[in-house]
Amino acid sequence: MASTTYAVKGMTCGHCVQAVTAEVGKVAGVTAVQVDLESGAVTVTSDGPADEPAVRAAVDEAGYEVVGSRA
Repeated sequence: MASTTYAVKGMTCGHCVQAVTAEVGKVAGVTAVQVDLESGAVTVTSDGPADEPAVRAAVDEAGYEVVGSRA
């Protein structure tokens, strides 16, 4: 299992959390998504290293922007 935390800009409410969780949860290999609305942190747990371009695309699809990441 691997875990990466992304800083996401633009999330302001519970709907934002649901949208990001749903889209990122569709990325291959992702086993869990935790969103901290207050800090804008999205922690992605996956079977192996997260496919960062796919995670960024999923966040973009939900209507938000990844502005940084850390393993």
